[in-house]
Amino acid sequence: MTAGTPQETEVGLVSHYYGHLGVMAVDLTDRLHVGDKLHVKGHSEDFVMTVDSMQIEHGDVAEANPGDSVGIRVPQKVHPGDRIYRIS
Repeated sequence: MTAGTPQETEVGLVSHYYGHLGVMAVDLTDRLHVGDKLHVKGHSEDFVMTVDSMQIEHGDVAEANPGDSVGIRVPQKVHPGDRIYRIS
């Protein structure tokens, strides 16, 4: 890998999309923080976004751990099974 090239680490999978809210539910396999830059990749999705806020059980959190299911607002539709990568 070339110096300066961003690295991507898979952090979870989309388990559900709430279209009326514009929110994806993600089952995490790695730690995630508000402010992290994400790459959402699926069969018909491929976009980059920043985590502006996260919720667990309708409560705001600044970070979440592997095994947590979090809600994250997204700028476009996603589908269950889409992979979520953190860009670093």
